[in-house]
Amino acid sequence: MGPYEYLLIRIDGDYALLKRTDQENPELLPIARALLPLEAEEGSVLRYENFCYTIVEQ
Repeated sequence: MGPYEYLLIRIDGDYALLKRTDQENPELLPIARALLPLEAEEGSVLRYENFCYTIVEQ
């Protein structure tokens, strides 16, 4: 699956809200915070590939 890129919009308790960067769809995807890298923070760009999220270096 993937790769897909997401922007971490907001951290809300145990969940993070992600937005796909390649689509105009305004829906946010809630993802359990435990599935994301510990270094992920609001504004981070994440790559989802092979059921794993990694931070994209910019």
